[in-house]
Amino acid sequence: MLACDAVDLTLRRGEVHGVLGENGAGKSTLMKILIGLVLPDDGRVDVRGRSVHITDPLVAADLGIAMVHQHYSLVDALSVWENVVLGEPARLDPSAARARVREIGEHYGLDVDPDARVGSLTAGQRQRVEIVKCLRRDPTILVFDEPTSVLTPAESDQLFSVLRRVVAEEGRTVALVSHKLDEVLQATDVISIMRQGRVVEHLPAADADARTLARAMVGREVSLRAEAAAFGLAEAVQGAAPDLVSTVAAEPVPALRIRGASVRGRDGAPKLVALDVVVGAGEIVGVAGVEGNGQRELADVLSSLTKLDEGTVEVAGVAVPTGRPGAMAAAGVGVIPEDRHDSGCVLGMSVAENLAMADPHGVARRGMLDRRALRQRAARLMSEFEISAPGPDTPMRLLSGGNQQRVVLARELSASPTVLVAAQPTHGLDVGAIEYMGARLRAAAESGVGVLLISNELEEILALAHRIVVVHRGRVVGEMTRAEADLERIGLLMGGAAA
Repeated sequence: MLACDAVDLTLRRGEVHGVLGENGAGKSTLMKILIGLVLPDDGRVDVRGRSVHITDPLVAADLGIAMVHQHYSLVDALSVWENVVLGEPARLDPSAARARVREIGEHYGLDVDPDARVGSLTAGQRQRVEIVKCLRRDPTILVFDEPTSVLTPAESDQLFSVLRRVVAEEGRTVALVSHKLDEVLQATDVISIMRQGRVVEHLPAADADARTLARAMVGREVSLRAEAAAFGLAEAVQGAAPDLVSTVAAEPVPALRIRGASVRGRDGAPKLVALDVVVGAGEIVGVAGVEGNGQRELADVLSSLTKLDEGTVEVAGVAVPTGRPGAMAAAGVGVIPEDRHDSGCVLGMSVAENLAMADPHGVARRGMLDRRALRQRAARLMSEFEISAPGPDTPMRLLSGGNQQRVVLARELSASPTVLVAAQPTHGLDVGAIEYMGARLRAAAESGVGVLLISNELEEILALAHRIVVVHRGRVVGEMTRAEADLERIGLLMGGAAA
């Protein structure tokens, strides 16, 4: 399948143009063509009525095109003003650079200290630096790729206000790339919807509604009540009927208890600070927070990849040593890692081999793998977890992202864990795969597994969790039941404010 297939898209001055689609629909690839990071095999790009050949980001910058990427391109060790001028050929003038940063910040409401070290800034402040860096070059076209994935709800609202000012007051063009219906409906003037590499719908935002957009995104009728989380409809999830949230005992037996967990990074900076979390048997506990606030370190501790500097981890009441390879798995902790390609599967191995990695002894005879038993077990799990692949011997690299994630899920759940840690379990998946993953996590909890859900998607946590723990800079700053959950309060806590 082509990443982009005969795509026609027109961005006009004075408009915020939403580019909406599922993960893998081709949105980011299209924008990378515009910025010169991907060269198209066919077609052409016209800027101000003139055909251009954008071979790299420098050419794009000369044409007045700038992009704020989903993952920031800043150097933590440098100050704000140093990052803003980094890569510019002109003679360096620190005083002028500081003054320009302040000027842009004051004009657009992007307040940031020019002398602050970027590594000390929050995700929202880093995004301000990225925007200031773009605006300093006075672009006419600004591209934002999934800009709210690392922002609190309040920071997202502020970003949209800035985009509106840039467009209304200065006639610039903004392309807002997203898979979330809420923000596209809120922030854009025109919406183009992509599906499987093609633009399938183009309409004014004023004429659009969530159901129309969702249907165009996935090519079928959808139930927004049941699938709100997959479409980024936070308000709908918050107002979901009680039957969409499974129940749990009032005082579940602790499956996982983390006490006073503290971890420092290689630079000595605190990553986890006296963190306490309890997950009951049959309970889903969601860990909410802006990316980079200790979630990865928490998952690494529970994967036996990181040793606690202080604190303890107990599984079913038994203390488990941290940082000791295999100790957590042996104690009954299954993990769906944040990056399935990095630590969740081996792409060069077969589906059957990946499914057996958690318990190779179960398909071994006299210390050697029994290939027949390996394939039989894999075939059973492929059927049970609806893994789409030609057969057990298919290399993992040939499976879609959703099916790769199903293999990881099947492997971890087939080991009958006491605790399942799901770290960003739906990242990069399409709507159908997201719904499947949510249903499986619910089913695991209903079978008595304690589920720790670590996610940057607030909608996902609101849809699945019985209880929500909010983390900020490695600390637990708030906790509430699903019934008590309030978007505004969670957003304030995620930003570090008292709520």
